Amino acid sequence: MSEIPFYSPQTNEITLFEHAFRHQLPVLLKGPTGCGKTRFVRHMAARLGLPLYTVACHDDLTAADLVGRHLLQDGDTVWNDGPLTRAVRGGGICYLDEVVEARKDTTVVLHPLSDDRRELPIERTGETLRAPDNFMLVVSYNPGYQNMFKGMKPSTRQRFVAMRFDFPAPALEREIIQTESGVAGHLAAQLVEAAQALRRLQDHDLEESVSTRLLVYCASLMQSGLDWKTACRAAIAEPLSDDEATVNALMQVLGAVMEG
Repeated sequence: MSEIPFYSPQTNEITLFEHAFRHQLPVLLKGPTGCGKTRFVRHMAARLGLPLYTVACHDDLTAADLVGRHLLQDGDTVWNDGPLTRAVRGGGICYLDEVVEARKDTTVVLHPLSDDRRELPIERTGETLRAPDNFMLVVSYNPGYQNMFKGMKPSTRQRFVAMRFDFPAPALEREIIQTESGVAGHLAAQLVEAAQALRRLQDHDLEESVSTRLLVYCASLMQSGLDWKTACRAAIAEPLSDDEATVNALMQVLGAVMEG
């Protein structure tokens, strides 16, 4: 059995996910980038002993990328299943990360799989696959990063059991940083304090705030011997903004904590 990826629960998300799987319900994970949604899905797939098919959604993702297409192989035209079809045929979790980034027509493919039919019609082959009991559809997105062109339609959202994620509480975030990076406890505590300060900022035009993932990156760099300024600039300030003045302002906030 493969090792279960480390994940420390925030509330009752593990129990809720297990109940959803037991009742063959699709799940929607909502929360900011880097708060642990993907790690949670990896953890649950290993915990339940299921194969995991992860699709990173983007603007050019088509229904064929999910379902499959005919390809030319050795002079013959051969059908190749996409990740969604492979999960439906053999069982497992199909996880569509940042599903609102995909083209609108792509989500239509999910509709018959996310209601009581649990079916996947494949027009190109004439098949209609019935999902086995051990198939689960999971999607995620960041509600705070949506705009009028990249929202999830209510008719789609209401097909899922929804779970809201956020950045972990300070004590839990410290534990995650220490476990993932091996950094000393006092440094993990400083990074969490700095993150709290950055997340309270209201006067900088940041599209997103500092994530737990970035804190782990920063801690890993510090653990390997980099000084805090180099690590924090590379792993926190620069990823958050391209504006030099904003980056410098973020570094001032970080310095007030790391040198305090």
